Amino acid sequence: MLNPRWRTLAGIAMILGVIIVWAVLVTSLADLVGDWPVLVQAVFYIAAGTLWVLPLKPLLRWSETGRWRSDGPQG
Repeated sequence: MLNPRWRTLAGIAMILGVIIVWAVLVTSLADLVGDWPVLVQAVFYIAAGTLWVLPLKPLLRWSETGRWRSDGPQG
């Protein structure tokens, strides 16, 4: 099992990787999106600017606990 310090460092590296991959993906669509109406572009970029955080929850959990999933419903 990885030392928590190494998991944290690896988690930071993976978060940066997710951000870089997401930014490249979104910017690669700029030519296509640029032809859309301005309001549709705004919706696209707002969604793209918020959806990148979805894969971070399990990544942050792993970085803190060493598990990708939670143990189950909490109550």
